[in-house]
Amino acid sequence: MAAIGANDRFLLTTHENPDGDALGSLLAVHRALVGLWKDSVMFLAGEAPLPGEYRFLDFAELERTAPADVDGRVLMLVDCANESRIGPEGAILQRASSTINLDHHHDNSRFGDVNLVDAEASSTAEVLRDVFRELDLELTPELAEPLYVGLVTDTGRFQYSNTTAKALRLAAELVEAGADVQRVFQGVYESIQFAKLKLLARALERAQVYAGGSLVVSYLLRDDFAQVGAVEPYSEGIIDTLRAVEGAEMAALIREPPRGGSPARRISLRASHDELDVSAIARKSGGGGHPQAAGFSSDDSIEEITAFLLRSFSEARP
Repeated sequence: MAAIGANDRFLLTTHENPDGDALGSLLAVHRALVGLWKDSVMFLAGEAPLPGEYRFLDFAELERTAPADVDGRVLMLVDCANESRIGPEGAILQRASSTINLDHHHDNSRFGDVNLVDAEASSTAEVLRDVFRELDLELTPELAEPLYVGLVTDTGRFQYSNTTAKALRLAAELVEAGADVQRVFQGVYESIQFAKLKLLARALERAQVYAGGSLVVSYLLRDDFAQVGAVEPYSEGIIDTLRAVEGAEMAALIREPPRGGSPARRISLRASHDELDVSAIARKSGGGGHPQAAGFSSDDSIEEITAFLLRSFSEARP
């Protein structure tokens, strides 16, 4: 990309409460820029710790406050569908000298000065692989493994409908380049904190079915996190368990961030088939995401959110 070649100083970030694709892409592009002898700083807004399942990745250089010299850097956002998802330090968009937006969400708002958004890609990791190829970067193990993390998590271990032939070929290429499949699997899927299991138990206990079992909704209260010793990232993945309920076409998890503040609640949505676009439901409340995985925030009560979800689900069903 010309925008990368023409600049030397970068500030990299992704959306708050990052998932595997966000973190894997962030780390991969940082290592790529360092390999090109660029001055690169990784930054993530907010105070919530990174999800424990990604602690095997090396984020020792990750900054949690924006550097003082933002105005002298190009801001590169990966896996971030719109500027509001940066979090409480979204003002860095206006401070940076220019903005590069690298993503794969179909509803990306194209907020960057340079936008590379491939809605057909399985993941932002897949988009980055194409960028690295254009930059003539050798695919080393240090680049391949975080890209593999992004790919395997955003495709649901190659089970979601975004698992294309290109995605599978990329997986093989990343493994050949040195990505350790067993290490990634054990790190992401077999290192579950006990407090996370207790949080899952609370969500399952409260789960309710609606629309004849087609909609599953549950919630987590702020006190739940404190009582089981969990932090907000521990709620990651619970929604996928709800989606697995027999007969469910859509699942929703309403959660109150343990740190409080506004918005009062965050809502994750998942669809079990291609005919239902949950991102359209999320956009009604200022959110967004993928057709099968989306989210939004709200200050409404749990009862009001549940009523909105039921109404919107009924309208959106094919």
